[in-house]
Amino acid sequence: MTERYPARFGADEAEALATDALGYLAADLEHLGRFLALAGIGPAELRDAAREPGFLVGVLEFYMAHESLLLSFCEARGLRPTSIAAARYALDGGSEGPLE
Repeated sequence: MTERYPARFGADEAEALATDALGYLAADLEHLGRFLALAGIGPAELRDAAREPGFLVGVLEFYMAHESLLLSFCEARGLRPTSIAAARYALDGGSEGPLE
C-alpha cells in the first residue's frame, strides 16, 4: 500500500490530510449533513469555518467516530486508519476531546 501521507505527521501534512478528508466528506451528503449539524454550521458557512483553528481537528474526530466513513476514506486514499488519529494528534498538539 502506497500512502500519500507520511507515517508521522507535521502540522502541514496533518492539515493537508484533514483538508482532503473534508473534501471527501463534502461528497457524502448524508455524513456531511450530520457533521454540519454537530458542528452547528450550515453549508454556506463551511468554507469560512474550515479556516478556524480547531475545525480540521473536528473533521478528523468525526471520521474517528464513524467507522464506515473512516474506512471508506482510508481505502480510497490508500491510508491506514491510524493515519487519521496521527494527523489529529499533530494538528491539536496531543490534546483530547472528540466531537461526539
